[in-house]
Amino acid sequence: MTDSLSQSEHKIVKGWYSKAEKCESPHFDIREQCLPKDISLLVIHNISLPAGEFGGPYISDLFLGRLDKNAHASFNEIYQLRVSAHCLIRRDGHIVQYVSFDHRAWHAGVSSYLGKSKCNDFSIGIELEGTDNIPYTDEQYKCLAELTQLLKSTYQQINGNITGHCDIAPERKTDPGPAFDWQRYKSLLNTLSGVN
Repeated sequence: MTDSLSQSEHKIVKGWYSKAEKCESPHFDIREQCLPKDISLLVIHNISLPAGEFGGPYISDLFLGRLDKNAHASFNEIYQLRVSAHCLIRRDGHIVQYVSFDHRAWHAGVSSYLGKSKCNDFSIGIELEGTDNIPYTDEQYKCLAELTQLLKSTYQQINGNITGHCDIAPERKTDPGPAFDWQRYKSLLNTLSGVN
């Protein structure tokens, strides 16, 4: 881990964030119709496994395709899913990266943004460990804002195209939910950008 580095020293190299723990998922593919320079959307999600419980290995196990269906009754319905996000930000701010930002993670599913479907093709997906109705932590907001700022400078087509999973798949998804404070997040981004 490189937490002792200042934020300005963190970087993205070949799609990997230097601050994150690297934990490569098999659940990704190459962006066939989209080069890294064409990545134009950041999608914010939430996840907890089991639902409403934090900590433990289960989110990583799911994204790595090794979730034990016997570890919890609810896992029998999901253990065979082939899903991933680019990053997970845990409650303490620890970041795990599963897929290079240059590659396509399988986080959005059936989705559409501004009339453009298949959001996985052109987006980056960040999971916050949490639920729709439990407040996120200070550390999560700080780390999300820092990562977002770096992503925006690396993948400049993202610019202001930042949305929740609920907005690109409104019939299916509700995350990051009402507990996510969009104003706080945007204020932190403005501070990092030097905007008053």
